[in-house]
Amino acid sequence: MNGAESLLESMGHNGIDVCFANPGTSEMHFVAALDRNPQVRGVLALFEGVATGAADGYSRMLDRPAATLLHLGPGMANGLSNLHNGLRARSSIVNVIGDHAGYHRELDAPLTSDIEGAARPFSDWVRTSPSANTIAADAADAIGFSRPGRVASLILPADTAWNPADRIDGTPTAVNPPIQAIDADLVEAAARRLETAGSRTAILLGGRSLRAPQLEIAARIAEATGASLLAETFAPRTERGEGRHTVTKIPYPVEPSIALLRKFDAIVLVDAKPPVAFFAYPDKPSVLTAPGTTFYTVSPIGSDSLSSLETLDEAVGRGVSSEDSLLPSFRAEFSPAGLPSGSITAEKLAAWLSGAVPENAIVLDESITTGRDFYAQTAQSRRHDYLGGTGGSIGWALPVAVGAAVSSPDRKVIALESDGSGMYMPQSLWTYAREQLDIVVLVFANRRYQTLRNEMANVGVPEFGPKASSLLDIDQPSIDWSALSQSMGVPASRVDTIEDLDRSFASALADDGPHLIEIVL
Repeated sequence: MNGAESLLESMGHNGIDVCFANPGTSEMHFVAALDRNPQVRGVLALFEGVATGAADGYSRMLDRPAATLLHLGPGMANGLSNLHNGLRARSSIVNVIGDHAGYHRELDAPLTSDIEGAARPFSDWVRTSPSANTIAADAADAIGFSRPGRVASLILPADTAWNPADRIDGTPTAVNPPIQAIDADLVEAAARRLETAGSRTAILLGGRSLRAPQLEIAARIAEATGASLLAETFAPRTERGEGRHTVTKIPYPVEPSIALLRKFDAIVLVDAKPPVAFFAYPDKPSVLTAPGTTFYTVSPIGSDSLSSLETLDEAVGRGVSSEDSLLPSFRAEFSPAGLPSGSITAEKLAAWLSGAVPENAIVLDESITTGRDFYAQTAQSRRHDYLGGTGGSIGWALPVAVGAAVSSPDRKVIALESDGSGMYMPQSLWTYAREQLDIVVLVFANRRYQTLRNEMANVGVPEFGPKASSLLDIDQPSIDWSALSQSMGVPASRVDTIEDLDRSFASALADDGPHLIEIVL
């Protein structure tokens, strides 16, 4: 057994069953070892950002890690934008990053770089495995540390992979780090606040606390105390729709966020941080909450939010009625907007989508400006999971859809993608076709970076000329998404009316495998 085989054995033993890979020369022994390991599936990505995004999507759905296989420092660098998003989504990811053989590094060959230094800002844990004999234990350590919700990067020198590994007594078993304990005093203080001033208190949910069991308990607390339920603006996954409790998402723009949050004197944090503006703007505050707001962290980031909410629920008495709540939560019923018709607008798309989301779908939303109303309009759609952007690195939805589809092959995956963001990683489509993933992509083609046009106004530059416009528009030449998709093996169509969209979407849902619909705006 060589080091690469030992590594894969440790991965399979500790629950890693898929590796999203873009390998190179230094990883060839790992690739060869896949043939001899039935536990780990290899999925090829044509760009490293697809691999890291796919691992993020896989973990968001299953709450356990997938692996990536990346080629030295430059290969890892190609994947860092979606690794940043995965870090912000608190996903469990184990990166295996190949490196030169130890004796070759000192020669400063062209691909030599400081991989550890580059990995650290985008990882919670970094280690270079020193020998073939340690790689199994190093892999177990990486896997254990990644659970729950962390990114581990294990660097694999080529000679560590090809050298023989001494057989040991049993494969090392991953040990998860301890979960942060619940602070009983903070929970008690939050409970007393909710009892005495619930209507001026918000419960802010983030991370894994936006799953159905946590929402059920949070809604019960809100009903008992008159508190309002809020969700982080950029939540990795929310379980919502028919039969589930609604929650108000903090808006992205600064002004409506401030208007919302000034209603509250205190905020109970559950797997969430105090809300701040995404960017700094001239003459606008970066802190979105009202001055003097009191925060109660009953469930720190990455802790057990379900247990924390259960403890808070037990500690809360019955203070005021839910009628006093500023933003009362309710259990959603299927109540779509009326089906629009004619030419396509952003408003019509939101109304159409409210009735189009299929039961138990996984919806990924990187629609940016076109989809400004999608989240609100789908609150009373059929039951679904809603995956959003987390770290701000664009081009995430198409790759994350790969991991979501691999993790949940019995569910339809719907990717809502803007044309500008989609062009960051269109290589994802090839992996859809190669793996025959059940993904329907809706591309909203407005031929511009509209969000950047909006941001120009936000930073105080409402008027600008043709040279600036040339950096904000993508219509010369226009991208033919239908042709691009079909060139990568994904059937595609183009629509410009709601009626055509509805027919094309129904046809795509009826088939297995990937489809793309370009929506001309």
